[in-house]
Amino acid sequence: MMPAMTEELFREDSTLAECSARVTAIDASGVQLDRTVFYPHGGGQAGDAGELRLDDGRVLRVVDTRKGAAPGQILHLLAPDTNAHAVAVGTPVTAVIDSARRRAHMRFHTATHLLCALVPHPVDGCSITPAYARLDFHMNEPLDKQALTEGIARLVAEAHAVRHRWISEAELDANPQLVRSMSVQPPRGLGRIRVLEIEGVDLQPCGGTHVANTAEVGAVVVTKVEKKSAMTRRVILGFAESGAAG
Repeated sequence: MMPAMTEELFREDSTLAECSARVTAIDASGVQLDRTVFYPHGGGQAGDAGELRLDDGRVLRVVDTRKGAAPGQILHLLAPDTNAHAVAVGTPVTAVIDSARRRAHMRFHTATHLLCALVPHPVDGCSITPAYARLDFHMNEPLDKQALTEGIARLVAEAHAVRHRWISEAELDANPQLVRSMSVQPPRGLGRIRVLEIEGVDLQPCGGTHVANTAEVGAVVVTKVEKKSAMTRRVILGFAESGAAG
């Protein structure tokens, strides 16, 4: 019997750092819970890391989070030196994410949406990590590194509200221009699609985690613009405070 779908608490509140949960399955692939604050790798965004804390004081270190084989299942991948069988199905745990890692993902992911607003071309590749973010645009025109950095800074300073909402699959079908990504399509089959709206700036399907206002993105700079092919321009973002602007 397959374990039930994992309740994805991060979809409604990206700021949740922990939650109580119960183990629903354990195997060599990882630990599944009935509910979680851990975001699984997807849509270009890296998975969360953190800990599963047991009532007896033991801690299972989670090094990555991935989607399971069946829709709606999330795998919490444990450190190689961790004995996953130290817990059993039904064991209560407290799932706690690495908040600094998540915060970096939220800032970078929101910044990529700002970049999409500045570069009105389809996206054919994306990567969001704690150290940098990358977008590949399907275009052949040159991009100006300084102009993009200044554009992001302007949108950050304007403090636009960031929120998500849900639309029906029929609404998305009626508005295909909302989909900017060529490489990742919104998941189908659940009857609704999550969209991310930056007020007055950007609106597109997205299941990732984001800050609540562009002001929270902080100082993000374009560290590199590359011509990857005749029709691909790659833009890499970094945090100014990390010294990545050089």
